[in-house]
Amino acid sequence: MKRRLSILGVALLVAGLGLGATGEEAVTVLDIAPGVAQIGAGGAGIAVVNGAETVYYNPAGLAGLPGISFSSFYASHMGVANYTAFSLALRGFAVAAELYSSGGIDGYDAAGNPTADIAYSSTAYMFGFGVDPTMFPFLPQMPLSFSIGGLLKGVSSKIAGISGSGFAFDLGFRMDIPPLSLGPVAISDAALGLTLGNLFGGVSYDATQETLPMDIGLGLTARFLGSVTVAADIHLAGSANFGITYEPVPALALRLGVLSKGEMSITAGVGLNVQGFLIDYAFVSHAVGPTHRIGLTLDFSALDLSAFGSMLRRILP
Repeated sequence: MKRRLSILGVALLVAGLGLGATGEEAVTVLDIAPGVAQIGAGGAGIAVVNGAETVYYNPAGLAGLPGISFSSFYASHMGVANYTAFSLALRGFAVAAELYSSGGIDGYDAAGNPTADIAYSSTAYMFGFGVDPTMFPFLPQMPLSFSIGGLLKGVSSKIAGISGSGFAFDLGFRMDIPPLSLGPVAISDAALGLTLGNLFGGVSYDATQETLPMDIGLGLTARFLGSVTVAADIHLAGSANFGITYEPVPALALRLGVLSKGEMSITAGVGLNVQGFLIDYAFVSHAVGPTHRIGLTLDFSALDLSAFGSMLRRILP
């Protein structure tokens, strides 16, 4: 077991997943901040509702989705690993998958001596749900607008021929804050979010059980002057996120953020919305090497196929 933990710690350090295995804590693909649009804005998403990516950050936000959304992305993680994900969401429900793989990582035994190169892979599957009182017509009207949700996660990992699998469960809460103004500055779409991550569950390797790190996250978001969205998250596990999104026009989003988890990373991104087809790019700095992410989202609630076809006819000869 000690040798396995040593190999895993070095592999994940090189691959940029974290700072290595620590004691009985499992390190998996779930330790990487997901998404493209939100990661470009610092990965601050606990209080934000943003299409299918919402399932990664706070399942309670799924109750606020306007319709069906499909999202996928690819990342060359730190330049040494492949990281892909897919998510499909509609109001109240979502399914998602994250896949991480890396080969050619230097291996070391328990004494620190070099061994043969090793490969590492980790996969997570998720099912999330979110509900609010408006979904139940028999309930009286509530004085506050809020939602609650849950996320069931199944995860598996494989390194140097050793495999493990397990599950975990998250709870989420989100509450809308009524619009207000600070002098001439109008504030809208404000919300507060709370997540309880990895409440129970873990990863089993043969006869050994490793826990997934528990966490409590608190998030806040608000839109200023109708075009600037600010979001911030704080996690008791020891990380913080802050991001700004500026939308000069509805079809364009410019993002900038800071992600602090062990070390500080600067993030930046851009998003283009063409009649419900969303293309997103994000950059994340890291001491090991930067990460570039590209994502495609289909927002069926905003999809206008007739307008998209007309645009293509104007462009194509």
